[in-house]
Amino acid sequence: MAAHVEPGAYKDVVLFLATAGVVVPLFRRWRISPILGFLGAGVLLGPHGLGALAGDVPWLDNLTIDNPDEVAQLAEFGVVFLLFMIGLELSWERLRTMRRFVFGLGGLQVALSIAVSAAAAVALGQPLGAAAAIGAALALSSTAIVMPILAEQRRQHSPAGRATFAVLLFQDLAVAPVLVGLSLLGRRGGPQLSPDLLLAFAPAVIGVVALVVLGRLVLRPMLRSVARARSEELFVAACLLVVIGAGLVSQLAGLSMALGAFIAGLLLAETEFRHEVEVTIEPFKGLLLGLFFVSIGIGLNVPLLLAHPLQVLGASAGFALLNAVVIFGLGLAFRLKARAAGEAALLLAGAGEFAFVILGQAMDEKLVDRPVGQTLLVAATLSMVSIPFLAMLAARPDFLARCGLGAASALVVTMDDPDGAEAIVSTARALRPDLTIVARARDARHAARLYDLGATDAVPETVEASLQLSEALLVEIGVPMGLVIASIHERRDEIRQRLNRPESLGGRARAWRSGGPA
Repeated sequence: MAAHVEPGAYKDVVLFLATAGVVVPLFRRWRISPILGFLGAGVLLGPHGLGALAGDVPWLDNLTIDNPDEVAQLAEFGVVFLLFMIGLELSWERLRTMRRFVFGLGGLQVALSIAVSAAAAVALGQPLGAAAAIGAALALSSTAIVMPILAEQRRQHSPAGRATFAVLLFQDLAVAPVLVGLSLLGRRGGPQLSPDLLLAFAPAVIGVVALVVLGRLVLRPMLRSVARARSEELFVAACLLVVIGAGLVSQLAGLSMALGAFIAGLLLAETEFRHEVEVTIEPFKGLLLGLFFVSIGIGLNVPLLLAHPLQVLGASAGFALLNAVVIFGLGLAFRLKARAAGEAALLLAGAGEFAFVILGQAMDEKLVDRPVGQTLLVAATLSMVSIPFLAMLAARPDFLARCGLGAASALVVTMDDPDGAEAIVSTARALRPDLTIVARARDARHAARLYDLGATDAVPETVEASLQLSEALLVEIGVPMGLVIASIHERRDEIRQRLNRPESLGGRARAWRSGGPA
């Protein structure tokens, strides 16, 4: 006999899946980050949104998430999977080349941001222990929000993107020492250099060493064994085991689960299974990150914001400004250009997910008064919500103009993102109607679309690859090189003319070159 199913038990899951099904396609169509949609949905579906009206309008209870704590606990895995995927895209060698930014820029950012925020808290009347906890909580940025933004805008490998990631990585490394320091402050009233203090860090060191050693010895043989079974389900299970298992080992050692998953990703990046694991994990990462952003929106205490708007908004803007100034100054000191330093400062100005952990422990340890802590938590949430808006200031249409588009004789667009290539071609054509624009296209249909947007010439990847293969084949079977080259050039011109013929979408490109739109 089938077990009785309570529909209400799955309401939160259904609401989240419905939100994902609506938010992602809609916001992508509007060219807006889905992060904003998930954050807004969290505010709307949470106890301070529609939930506050459910008492007067009972049917609204069906549209309210009932268990935000359970949602938040599951949502933490979004950050774990994100760091695992970041690790997969790196390697120990690349990480070694970044050590100057990770330990130099990242270390100085954490130290100076803690010091500056703590000094501001002392100036506002907080005791030294509380000020240290507040400074530590507000100095750490949001990996879960910043890295997807960089990925969406294809800027993770830019100077600003590399510096931003390096700082975020060191911040993750700093979480364990910060939490240990708070425990010592809460128990003794102040940290003291002693054997006990050194021993407090021993589990973290042992945990990292164990992850690296066991990972190198176990991961590759395990995945080879799973691959030989030729079972897709078994491979998915093995991938999930690696991510979650590494995270749990890291957490048992006193580190964050995300850091353990990052180390596992680094180890797998050196194996032949890297790309297959990446494809397997990507859907889990996307859904769980969406759930993470929803949980952040749920946690926004709207009544407290409405009751003390000046205090909350002032605190949010104040510490974000302090962080931005510190990061911008350090970026210049590490020889980043002013624009790159500014981008990093805007992305890292807001608080992060670890603010909730640190402030929660500080309130439990009686270091920070609960009303002050609750106000800062709302301020931190607001600063996280503001990060996507701040990131837009690095993605304005005048970016091309600042890159020297006004004096350029030609523009070559080589992005592998079709939407991004179309946006650049459209913007560049609007700024410079006389400019020669050559763009990389995914296929013939995409090339026609680029012609329609004003490209002077578009090179379809699939067509060009076919022509080059044909050229190589004809030469190999003995056709004279001159005839081959002439034939390929003729065929290439035919394709270009067909894509750009007047009756096609591409007919507008020649009109652009004549001085105006078709």
